[in-house]
Amino acid sequence: MPALYPLLLRPVILEKVWGGRRLESLGKELPKPGAKYGESWELADMASTSASGAGGGAVQTMIANGALRGHSLRDAAREWGSGLLGNRGPDHAAYAGDFPLLIKFLDASENLSVQVHPSPAYAQSHAGAFLKTECWYITDAAPGAVIYKGIRPEVTRAEFERLARAGDARLVDAMVALPAVVGECHNLPSGTVHALGAGVVVAEVQTPSDTTYRLYDWGRTGRALHVEESIQCASFPGEHAHAALLRGLSVGRCEPDQKQARLVTTEFFTVDELRPADGDVVHLGGIVGGRNACVALVVLDGECEVVDGKLFQPVALKRGDTALVPAGIAVNAMVATGRGVRMLAARVM
Repeated sequence: MPALYPLLLRPVILEKVWGGRRLESLGKELPKPGAKYGESWELADMASTSASGAGGGAVQTMIANGALRGHSLRDAAREWGSGLLGNRGPDHAAYAGDFPLLIKFLDASENLSVQVHPSPAYAQSHAGAFLKTECWYITDAAPGAVIYKGIRPEVTRAEFERLARAGDARLVDAMVALPAVVGECHNLPSGTVHALGAGVVVAEVQTPSDTTYRLYDWGRTGRALHVEESIQCASFPGEHAHAALLRGLSVGRCEPDQKQARLVTTEFFTVDELRPADGDVVHLGGIVGGRNACVALVVLDGECEVVDGKLFQPVALKRGDTALVPAGIAVNAMVATGRGVRMLAARVM
């Protein structure tokens, strides 16, 4: 068995009707000139996906370095077991894949569909429907760009259902529109009606699910809508489930004078932002809730190395890279930084 070391992951790039070319600015190779690419799956272990999402097949990111180069993340989980995952195994009922996180970059050059992911009650009673709690860290936004996050408090269930069933464009006006501010991180519990607005690029950390129900698609044709499923899953103002959801609709940010800040805490994962200065050393730490956990690093700006003088050779990371530091070495691992480093650190709860 190869010794534990940080895994540099090779992304899977997906074409999307709403995508563009800005993933190139994050170092992604876009195979077809002129094609629209909307998603870069950075860390994924999905045995199957939704037909209306990633096409229904498996999506697994491959390892780009070290002894497991060319193998999948799933292979590493089988090889290392708790050495990779820590003492929080891949056994949660909400998990659709073997690895308990899914991390992406999204380029919304056009509006994404107004959509919702299964509510806990819906997921529990429908086989094949998996929770998709996610958060968006905004890395780039065009002037005036917005995100849509939840239903306005004065909108009733009956009114929203009427707009949805009629395909009425005023459904968008029934949602909360927020300015897309670079550096803000928006938590979106499963059951939140939402959409990324045009001109926004985000890093997304989520539970490993591709179950998405579309309510409205901005006049585009050829893609299925799922109005009935959406209405059953959506959280509406004034209802008990909505009150609980609102408590989770947090907005996190790392202030200019901070080098580290907790952006999101959910029952599934935590996300921190790290902004070390040139020459700083950051002790990653893999302890979450008293348990040893792996740490996924998503580099948003700058360059750095994951280093440990005894266990493995330094692993160099640059803007757009994603790496997974196994739980078995996360407590001892450090990040030696260069200039202007900004990254996300995601841990499994």
